[in-house]
Amino acid sequence: MRKHIKYILSIVTMLSITFMFSQNRGKDTINTGVIDVVKPYTPSISDAFKVKETPTIEDETTANKKDVKYNIFSFPVASTFTPAKGKAAVVEKRKPMKLFDNYATIGVGTYTTILGEVYLNHAISRNESVGGYVSHNSSAGGIEGVSFDDNYSISKINVNYSTKLRDLSWNVEAGFEHQKYNWYGVEPGLISFAQSSNIDVGHTFYDAHFGGDLKFEDTYINSGSFFFRRFGDNQGSGENRFVVDTKVDIPINREEISTTFKFDYLSGTFDRSEALNEEFKYGNFIISAVPTYEMKQDDLTVNVGITASFLRDSQAKDNKFFIFPNITATYRLVNDILIAYGGIGGELIQNTYHGFASENPFVSPTLAIMPTDQQYNAHIGLKGKLSSNMSYNISGLYRGNRNKALFRHNTTFFDFTNAENYQYGNSFGVVYDDVNTFGVAGEINVDVNRNFKLGIKAEYFSYSTDDEAEAWNLPDFKGSLFLDYQINEHWFTGANLFYVGERKDLLSIIDPNTGPASMVVTLDSYFDANAHVGYHINEQISVFAKANNIANNAYQRWFNYPVQSIQFLAGATFKFDF
Repeated sequence: MRKHIKYILSIVTMLSITFMFSQNRGKDTINTGVIDVVKPYTPSISDAFKVKETPTIEDETTANKKDVKYNIFSFPVASTFTPAKGKAAVVEKRKPMKLFDNYATIGVGTYTTILGEVYLNHAISRNESVGGYVSHNSSAGGIEGVSFDDNYSISKINVNYSTKLRDLSWNVEAGFEHQKYNWYGVEPGLISFAQSSNIDVGHTFYDAHFGGDLKFEDTYINSGSFFFRRFGDNQGSGENRFVVDTKVDIPINREEISTTFKFDYLSGTFDRSEALNEEFKYGNFIISAVPTYEMKQDDLTVNVGITASFLRDSQAKDNKFFIFPNITATYRLVNDILIAYGGIGGELIQNTYHGFASENPFVSPTLAIMPTDQQYNAHIGLKGKLSSNMSYNISGLYRGNRNKALFRHNTTFFDFTNAENYQYGNSFGVVYDDVNTFGVAGEINVDVNRNFKLGIKAEYFSYSTDDEAEAWNLPDFKGSLFLDYQINEHWFTGANLFYVGERKDLLSIIDPNTGPASMVVTLDSYFDANAHVGYHINEQISVFAKANNIANNAYQRWFNYPVQSIQFLAGATFKFDF
């Protein structure tokens, strides 16, 4: 306890000495007095100082801020929110049409018309298929005012095989055709002579053919084909034609010239000529080469080439060489709305008995057969689209043909002692002349949708000839209209209308008593309207009805050959798969 008291007294003594020393040293020297305040202090703006926004640092060294690196650690958080599912707008779709590989059609109509057709196709494997068809169309005739049989019959059969490999595809086909017509257009003044002679006006044609083609991939040889046809009739006529052609690309200085080579052989025999009662032969072969070079620049495309042909007349032992221009060009003036095109070309056209009989089945088997030299065929035009579903084409042409074939009524010899069945003013022959043709054409095609299609076309022609008085049986105007309309899922309809302008032919006779006489006859223009309507019972079975020559006009397509008036046909089609 003493010890503690001793420590307390020592501390108190030290504090007292320190206080006394501080009082003596800090004694104030200012005299005391009373201060009177006259005016209170009023601060002014100049007494204040402005604090700078960015203070000036006077330190010799400034510490740099340390970069702060950070990472966001994210982790999934369960959510109970379920968004509503979007629903696509409903688009009305047409039920896809099932396609069948085969079909059969049968129909019957007025004038005892019978129509039958069967088409078959079968896939042997993924790359092979075989097919064929058989068709028959016949009529018993019965045209008003005709004194001889006017029935006709056309029957065809065809088989084909095709295959496709990795770098090659090819197919072959063979067929036979039988046609029967009648020379029923006997001159009215000669009907009694013909009936008393019991002439047989029947004229039958037959056609057997075989051919094929092949295509290559990634080679200089692009394609090739061959075709052989044997054509004849019941009058002792016969014709053979063999055609081979190939298309190759010939490289020249890093450019490729597309070239087509063609060999066309023809030979035939008639029992007699028009003037002489002795066998008449004809034949030739044509070798052609058509090189073409294509140039493209922006909207302009130009094809430049020539057609070189060599002709060997087998009967006359004559050789000829021909050169024709082959130039075409297209230029897009306004995208697909306005496209200009044009060109000039030429070729050696092989005329055949088969071709003449197909165009005019009332020809006589006494024709002179020779090729046509088409020296030039110039054309120019504009085409494009007026809208997304309407297109148009306007064109003009000028052709120059040497030895153009014209159908002309055969001269009638008024000596029927040994007359043939086609020498009663009831057949046509062929004459050749140099003919220049000028023409203009226009067409409009409307494709509103897949249910409605419409097409209209009109053509006007003007001809000039050298030796013949007229361009026989060539019309000055042609027009056509076609219409197809799928009314609904079951009903469908359509129509075809044709208009052909006036043609001219020559009626000539040789009378032993009065001598030769002739006159130009004019065949009236004609209008032919055809319509059809059908109903799909189901995917496989359909029924249809047709009406032809609705205007009921027994017009003459050829001189003295009226056609059947209004005709009706009804039938059914069955589609199927094996």
